Amino acid sequence: MHLPFTKMHGLGNDFVVLDGVRRRIDMTPAWAARLADRRLGVGCDQVLLVEPPRLPGTDFHYRIFNADGSEVEQCGNGARCFARFVHDAGLTDKEEIAVGTAAGAIVLRLRQDGRVTVDMGVPRLAPAEIPFVAAQQATRYAVDLGGETVQVAALSMGNPHAVLAVDDVDDAPVTTLGPSIERHSRFPNRANVGFMQILDRARVRLRVWERGAGETLACGTGACAAVVAGRLWGALGGGLGGALDTEVAVALPGGTLVIQWPGAGEPVLMTGPATRVFDGEIEL
Repeated sequence: MHLPFTKMHGLGNDFVVLDGVRRRIDMTPAWAARLADRRLGVGCDQVLLVEPPRLPGTDFHYRIFNADGSEVEQCGNGARCFARFVHDAGLTDKEEIAVGTAAGAIVLRLRQDGRVTVDMGVPRLAPAEIPFVAAQQATRYAVDLGGETVQVAALSMGNPHAVLAVDDVDDAPVTTLGPSIERHSRFPNRANVGFMQILDRARVRLRVWERGAGETLACGTGACAAVVAGRLWGALGGGLGGALDTEVAVALPGGTLVIQWPGAGEPVLMTGPATRVFDGEIEL
């Protein structure tokens, strides 16, 4: 089968995007892993599949497959690329697009400056909704890694996240602690793991070990989770009042995202670029 695709990236977090609206694509874990393989396939962190809507009131359905072939609930950088793809491909002329995911509906807004703002929904903090094994909800949890205990925030942005505060992200043990926390028994569905250095109340640096993909140049849901964690800790936001009071610039290895979260019960807004790289076709 010859499969057309578009290669895209959001701050270096790269994707193979497939049009499953004009042509039905029965994606399998093996196909996704083949597409993501950087030697035998196209190469990407995630494969994104655009499908007809399933949820009432949405324009499309959005499926995400990690590089290992596993299907996941959400991907923030991918959501921005999704919005740019469906608009550029002529699948919609809307500037505001409602999209269904395995984690529920999200809203994507194309901006005049070329960036995309994504309403990522309300973060889930209750342990059972993450899911995370804990007796009660807290802003920090002690996680035993067998000889070492780390303090993490645990929450869901449609997918599970752990966030750690570090003094310097350049020296953070991303490749060692990341896999250990990702697969820790307290995260039944595994987790994305963020290592956050707080610079001031409006700026952080972040590296993320992504579930099923390893460290990536940027993680949209990871940036959202980091800002939520920092605000819950009382370390981010505050001081000026108004909308800008809730904005935090998250510097990732691939570039910067702007995250806004007013607080409990409110949705997280993520703004950043989405870049088309090239179109191609692969035989599967």
